[in-house]
Amino acid sequence: MAVNPPVTQQITRTSQERPNKSAEVDISALRDCIVFDRHGEKILFRSLYENKKAILIFVRHFLCYTCKEYVEDLAKIPKCFLSDADVRLIVIGQSSYQHIEAFRSITGYQHYIYVDPDKEIYKTLGMKKDETFTREGSQSPHVKSNGFSGSIKSIWRAMSSPAFDFQGDPKQQGGALILGPGDNIHFAHYDMNSLDHMPINELLQLAGVQTVDFKNNQIITV
Repeated sequence: MAVNPPVTQQITRTSQERPNKSAEVDISALRDCIVFDRHGEKILFRSLYENKKAILIFVRHFLCYTCKEYVEDLAKIPKCFLSDADVRLIVIGQSSYQHIEAFRSITGYQHYIYVDPDKEIYKTLGMKKDETFTREGSQSPHVKSNGFSGSIKSIWRAMSSPAFDFQGDPKQQGGALILGPGDNIHFAHYDMNSLDHMPINELLQLAGVQTVDFKNNQIITV
């Protein structure tokens, strides 16, 4: 099966169009929120960033093709880049924990991943419901499929999964935060729509992590 080449385009909007919303984050309201790991064990949200800086990516439902392709590129970040910078990379979804392993398998993502099935953190952060598109339009630099082919793939994954569900609320949008250590809030971005992802290398730069050459097919993953 042919493999799509890694995405090569990066930042497509100016910083003025992608403001840092960290001032809007009430970190005290997040400290006692709960996420679940792949075994269904409860984890305090604050433990994810309390002792180490963390890049936290909140995705839409696990069947969303734009989220899948974004996380596929997150999977290409070498673990050594993160360990050298003493930074965690964490994906948070809003499905049941039973869907975590299948999502890891289909994306190749081997970094940290948790779920917030009640969307407690999404709601506390004020992340958007429904989609808003600007006149210029939005395009994630990490999405390779067009809307039609991507939607067909999502429907097929839903039909072929053991439990036919969206693996999360399809109206819920995600975002990205850089937190820690402690209560430090470095950056916050809330997606306006399913294509409004933060470019990965921009997030890595903001967190002090070495950026990834997505044009290099020999990306080191250790």
